[in-house]
Amino acid sequence: MRPIILALIAALLFGLSTPAAKILLDTTDPWLLAGLFYLGSGLGLGGLRVILLLIGRAPRDAPLRRRDVPWLTGAILTGGIVGPVFLMFGLAGGSASQAALLLNLEGVLTAALAWLVFREHVDARIALGMALITGGALVLAWQPDRGEPIGRHAVFVAGACLAWALDNNLTRKVSGGDATLVAALKGGAAGAVNLTIAMAMGAPFPGWGDAFGAAAVGLLGYGVSLMLFVLALRELGAARTGAYFSTAPFIGAVASIAMLGEPVSRRLAAGGLLMAAGVWLHVSERHVHEHVHEPLAHEHIHRHDDTHHAHEHEAGTSEPHSHWHVHGELRHSHPHYPDLHHRHRHT
Repeated sequence: MRPIILALIAALLFGLSTPAAKILLDTTDPWLLAGLFYLGSGLGLGGLRVILLLIGRAPRDAPLRRRDVPWLTGAILTGGIVGPVFLMFGLAGGSASQAALLLNLEGVLTAALAWLVFREHVDARIALGMALITGGALVLAWQPDRGEPIGRHAVFVAGACLAWALDNNLTRKVSGGDATLVAALKGGAAGAVNLTIAMAMGAPFPGWGDAFGAAAVGLLGYGVSLMLFVLALRELGAARTGAYFSTAPFIGAVASIAMLGEPVSRRLAAGGLLMAAGVWLHVSERHVHEHVHEPLAHEHIHRHDDTHHAHEHEAGTSEPHSHWHVHGELRHSHPHYPDLHHRHRHT
């Protein structure tokens, strides 16, 4: 239950960032705003981590290793640099409520990549949910009355979803590591790159009030949200975490209508209902069968309250803790997700 709650809080924070971004776009260049969001995220989480170290409350997560660098670099490029820029341009050209609902495509594309590239199991229920969400996205994006079958702003939002789907699956590879450090590095590096590009292109810097507001939105909606997402990711896997995170678009749409006074059109309602049905199929999934765990050695934070962590320690060892440990072969049956210990094949 804990990882599901973390994923839902992450969704809440990210969902509320959509109408906030739409408001800030009135005074801030889209590319520059993307940079401010992630720079605020990186600096805020980096400062939090320094404070925790100074007071002796450093995270007990596994440290990042050299082998994690390629995965983290890819996540920074796709999710930190490309994704937010595409979203800001999509928001600048369309309504916040429509863009928020279109963000449901992130969960679909995350699950599709997890299935096709990273071989996570996707059953018929998840596939049907993906189809319904995609159908809802097409309803929202279709606008033949404007001379183009698919709105340009919808294409930008879909591009952001694809970038974040790649990011989610790449981040899964480092989800056993320090979640705060992962989010801080991603925010700081991506924010600095996008801010530099925007300034080099001549984007005017907003007033300091708007700049600090953007940094605060970035810290909560992107930084803290990402940190919680990573914590959920390690226990649920990319496809399932993406499914729970798919509640974010509905939160964003409702908040946009309430905060910005945007109208509720029949197309918005129809697309939202299709997507809601698809998300419900995802979050109500129950996956259980007898499965075999092959021998595995890895490092991550854990407790000794399950059958996967039955190794011994000296008396008085505190929990949770992180260290390199070995799992022997194990056969059993219980409800599970494709987490760090359940990435087995299915027939």
